[in-house]
Amino acid sequence: MHIAAEINPFPDIPAAEALTELALNLRWSWNHSADELWAELDAELWESTRNPWVMLQTVSRDKLRTVTLDARFQQKLDRLIQEKRRREQTPGWFQSTYDKPPLTAVAYFSLEFMLSDALPIYSGGLGNVAGDQLKAASDLGVPVIGVSLLYQVGYFRQRIDAAGRQQALYPFNDPGQLPVSPVRQADGEWLRIAVELPGSKLWIRAWEVQVGRTKLYLLDTNDPANLPECRGITSELYGGGPELRIRQEQVLGMGGWRLLCALGMRPEICHLNEGHAAFAVLERARSHMIGTQQPFDAALEATRAGNLFTTHTPVEAGFDRFTPELVEQHFRRYAQEGLGISMRELLALGRQNPDDASEPFSMAYLAMRGSGAASGVSRLHGEVSRRIFQVLFPRWPRKEVPVDHVTNGVHIPIWDSEEADELWTAACGKERWRGNLEELENDFRQLPATRLWKMRRRRKISHRVHSKTSVCATGRARRLRGGVRRNRANF
Repeated sequence: MHIAAEINPFPDIPAAEALTELALNLRWSWNHSADELWAELDAELWESTRNPWVMLQTVSRDKLRTVTLDARFQQKLDRLIQEKRRREQTPGWFQSTYDKPPLTAVAYFSLEFMLSDALPIYSGGLGNVAGDQLKAASDLGVPVIGVSLLYQVGYFRQRIDAAGRQQALYPFNDPGQLPVSPVRQADGEWLRIAVELPGSKLWIRAWEVQVGRTKLYLLDTNDPANLPECRGITSELYGGGPELRIRQEQVLGMGGWRLLCALGMRPEICHLNEGHAAFAVLERARSHMIGTQQPFDAALEATRAGNLFTTHTPVEAGFDRFTPELVEQHFRRYAQEGLGISMRELLALGRQNPDDASEPFSMAYLAMRGSGAASGVSRLHGEVSRRIFQVLFPRWPRKEVPVDHVTNGVHIPIWDSEEADELWTAACGKERWRGNLEELENDFRQLPATRLWKMRRRRKISHRVHSKTSVCATGRARRLRGGVRRNRANF
């Protein structure tokens, strides 16, 4: 059995354990029922950080002890904890809809997740989608498990200097200041996963992030047991050259699947959010080979039906591609000893022409060949993707190339303003975004156009006011510039 280690920064303060329980669950990023509680600890600090975990580690012991001894504060904290635990024990839409669930777990692999400014492991659209889908899975009770990397500096933060030039800043992500918990074995030892690199073994630590009902596991190579050049593999998102990128993708795909196995999980579905995680296809097949004594071809065929690939890029140049020499350097031993195949066979999985020894290895091609289904992120993108991947199906009509589409959505509670939430609630009810949405359109149409227009005008005015806020590249400032105010509704 493996557990996320319990953390209590103030063991001598009775209320700190309950506050820690709230702070380490990122549901506070879209549920704001506890905002007033955090503001009572330090209103100025709360306004500047909006990060409960940082609040707990920054507020002085004396202040924390004084505030938490207040009877009114204790009652509010008790109510929030009871609501949290009751919510976690109440069946979600998924459990209520399926008496016999068709699956027990979906592993969602992505190089980035945007969950909160408090966990800066994202840069843009790919992370937006992944984070919103993880939050929606929590609301609906869908058993999704996220897998990603814990970056030491993540993506750069933007600052505009007096001359109007962009300055790239790389603040260090101290795990002690992030809302994450180390994953340890039952005996208290840190759970560590090993991956073979050329000439050395790479040790990978794991961290757990609680996202409502769901979990996100983050892989981290900054382990003292690793060589100095290996400790920085998970240092920067989308940084470095091809060698760093292929190693990051080894950690994500191979290390991620090994972590799930070490945790005793056997997800029926493996979702690849872009081709970055495509090495999970190989590792899943290898795991199946060990359990069934089947050869690689049979194992890949047996597991690919449970692999789903979502492509996001509209151009082939956007896919990660590696030289044959780099792939051979990192995967020769793995192919021969782990998969029982030659390097030519492995390289063929990522090539349009298996006989072209000079053709680079495409992670998107590996994801396509290793997945039972693939999709773009809009109807038009599905058409574009069928054109891109038609080279893998040369005798197929373009419209029959097996790439469907699922239009990107957003997790509404994280994006709508307090004012918008009040309007939608009046028209459609508090539970409007969960479960069946077929009646929503009719409910929205009952709203008078004048009310919608007034809300829009007020938000535009708010946007103009907040656009004068100083510029930085945190999600919080970006939301302020857009005039979005997170609502306090208890979703």
